[in-house]
Amino acid sequence: MHDLSHKVYEQMSRIGHALSDPTRLRMMNLLTQTERSVDELSTMIGHSSPNTSAHLKVLQSTNLIRRRREGRRVFYSIASRSALNLWLATRDMGLEESPELREAMREVPDCDSVIQALDAESLLAGVSSGELTLLDLRPAEEYASGHIPFARSIPFEELEERLVELDPATTIVAYCRGPFCFAAIESVARLSERGFKVRRLSGGVAEWLSEGRDVESLPDARLVEL
Repeated sequence: MHDLSHKVYEQMSRIGHALSDPTRLRMMNLLTQTERSVDELSTMIGHSSPNTSAHLKVLQSTNLIRRRREGRRVFYSIASRSALNLWLATRDMGLEESPELREAMREVPDCDSVIQALDAESLLAGVSSGELTLLDLRPAEEYASGHIPFARSIPFEELEERLVELDPATTIVAYCRGPFCFAAIESVARLSERGFKVRRLSGGVAEWLSEGRDVESLPDARLVEL
């Protein structure tokens, strides 16, 4: 029994080690949105492919992510809902318990108007009634892989040229990749400056999936599956 206890804690410590690196935490956040290849991830995080592969190997060794092969390309994704929940719990504990992180988030321009808790029923009811417009600011491929039902896709890079598509009579509820996402923070500021009523969801697809809810996806997309 003593040996069993030692092995249990040893395996648990490997998971902690996998999450102890900021680059790997960033990778986990990106993989909650859609599966990605090594080349895609290395471009997004600004690392070489060998360095990116080394980080992915650590995450895969603890079953936090999984891989699949398609021809010569290998794609990585979050391994399970348990892995997703662990990432969210790690992030949220930082938001709740780290004074430095809390102070940084209080300096975000729209911090007073952020919707912290995702009340799915109220959100969908507001969209159905026409009171709310749910806006997905992520890149098009992430939206295609999985988005909150009834969300409209206007990627951050296209926002300025597509403002005419938004109804100023509704309240816009915008989301991106989570509370640290620059695209969502900047988009809310731009929309507010132009007279739109807008609020930002702290969470998004990852939180939606963690609650066991289904996302919508587009045909032929790489799906978010847990």
